[in-house]
Amino acid sequence: MRTSDVAAVALAVMSMLSPGAAGAAELTVLAGMGVVSGVRDVALAFERATGHKVIVSFEAGPSLMQKVISDAPADLVTHYPEMIDDLIKQGRVVGSRVDFARAGVGVAVKAGAPKPDISTPEAFKRAMLAAKSIAYSRTGASGIIAAKLMERLGLAEQLKTKTKLVDGVPVAELVAKGEAEIGMQQINVILPVAGADYVGPLPLELQGYVDFAVGVLAVSKERDAAQQLVKFMSSPQAAPLIRDSGMEPPPP
Repeated sequence: MRTSDVAAVALAVMSMLSPGAAGAAELTVLAGMGVVSGVRDVALAFERATGHKVIVSFEAGPSLMQKVISDAPADLVTHYPEMIDDLIKQGRVVGSRVDFARAGVGVAVKAGAPKPDISTPEAFKRAMLAAKSIAYSRTGASGIIAAKLMERLGLAEQLKTKTKLVDGVPVAELVAKGEAEIGMQQINVILPVAGADYVGPLPLELQGYVDFAVGVLAVSKERDAAQQLVKFMSSPQAAPLIRDSGMEPPPP
């Protein structure tokens, strides 16, 4: 988001949040690849509005849950809603789960390559059949959506030999390197990858969404400030920042 836009949102935040009695706090938010882009934009506006410092700690793969389970110093954790619910049951997250964003799945090609027509389910199916290779995540939520979609369209077996399953890196990075012709992943994960062009979202009839929630960690020493950030992340004022990152607020 442009600096001027962040500043405008920050002013809106100031009117929404009550100033804390104590001085500025330093908050650490644990965020995985699927949501880190949106969290960073929201954190910047929150910092400007409140004076609190927010460190967004990008955690690849299993490291996020390893940090939570080991009670590593941190204040908030973002994850799938069901994972936050589990952490509440375990006593590792205090208070309620707050859903704040969701991400649709999109398609990427190598920068400069022709963009296939994926505007309808039929066109999407033709594009998949015509592609020399297709990549999506092996275990990530967007990869599960893609795999189920291939099954639903009756393409899973036909595409098996030209499907690459990706672990630990954005699928669009393989596309940028020419290791896959078409990649499918969350839109907000595709957009920042240099060397890959975003084609567009899956057709509405085929679209699936990955939901994200946030919770305050029991180990947090700055719970009041952390709750302020949670409140902001799920507020209408944060919605433009979330959309700018390629995600969207959850439906009402």
